[in-house]
Amino acid sequence: MPSANLSGRAVLDISGDDAEKFLQNLITTDLDTLNEGDLKPGALLSPQGKILFEFLVSRSPQGLVLDTLQTSASDLQKRLTLYKLRAKVQITQRPESVIRVSWHDESGASDTDSGVQDRRFPAALNVRRQYGGETAPTADESQWMALRIAHGVAEAPFDYALGDAFPHDVNLDQISGVSFKKGCFIGQEVVSRMQHRGTARRRILIASGNAALPDPGTVISANGRELGTLGSVVGNAGLALVRIDRVKDAMDAGTPILSGDAVLTLAIAPEHRFTFPVTTEGA
Repeated sequence: MPSANLSGRAVLDISGDDAEKFLQNLITTDLDTLNEGDLKPGALLSPQGKILFEFLVSRSPQGLVLDTLQTSASDLQKRLTLYKLRAKVQITQRPESVIRVSWHDESGASDTDSGVQDRRFPAALNVRRQYGGETAPTADESQWMALRIAHGVAEAPFDYALGDAFPHDVNLDQISGVSFKKGCFIGQEVVSRMQHRGTARRRILIASGNAALPDPGTVISANGRELGTLGSVVGNAGLALVRIDRVKDAMDAGTPILSGDAVLTLAIAPEHRFTFPVTTEGA
């Protein structure tokens, strides 16, 4: 069971009598469906529906845990504190500690089932996160990134910029990261409108190249028309944030999709439910 220690992450603890109600009214994740031992993605949005902060949320004996980017953890803590008002909530950042991720490899052997299970991935992979501990890693972060790429799991800042993407753009709607049933949260009206009207045009797709892919941020184009940009890259594989309507046009026309010198094939992750736009004949 490969395991890697992750850098650039931080942990916030949300505790107190009102912790769950407080967070439920702010973030995209439905905490009513968050089981003990599970970890789900979520975001705190702007009123315009853009992702200001992303995180992974799980339960602890004291309340809730937010696993987020180290570079934005203090700002997230400050933003949540602004919303606290008189609620009985404590928001604290843990001292620096190890965040370890592990997953099944092809052998299926497991050395531990401790930690929380990352529900962004298929259950059979048993992707788990542990906080603290001194176990030596058996893999590096590039192997973890390759796993994310294979399953279309995007993360800021590698695959998109905070403040510049809607939840649909980065497939949060596909991995239980945004709820359309729980009621109000910040930015909910805009995100719900996108869901019900089917107006999401940008998506994270899996990119496969005929050669090693260029650096993250490299433009993806077809016949001189920009489709989007590369995100996470490991060898010939990567994630791409692209306009899926333009990708479909290029695919239908047989136009090569390029990034740098590499010719790309773009595909929807197997576990995701959205589809490419349907072109009406004669339109």
